[in-house]
Amino acid sequence: MKRVKIAVSGDVQGVFYRAFVKDRAIELGLTGYVRNTEDKKVEAIVEGHELKINKLIEHCKQGPIGAKIEKVTTTTLPHTGEFKQFKIKY
Repeated sequence: MKRVKIAVSGDVQGVFYRAFVKDRAIELGLTGYVRNTEDKKVEAIVEGHELKINKLIEHCKQGPIGAKIEKVTTTTLPHTGEFKQFKIKY
């Protein structure tokens, strides 16, 4: 099991990017959350199997229609198992 922080910059707010990430994460059986940041990025903390997280990262690089992805960065963090589901944080 792995935990990764995904940060996405570009035109990613106001285009249903968080809902897109949530839907893909749930389809992949991942847990964690996604949220907007004050600096107009989208950030996700994701836990699950490495291959499934890698698939989510690839989805993040594409984004929903209307999103313009400039950069996706990832940081591996210690796995905690604290999440029971994947949700949008407001």
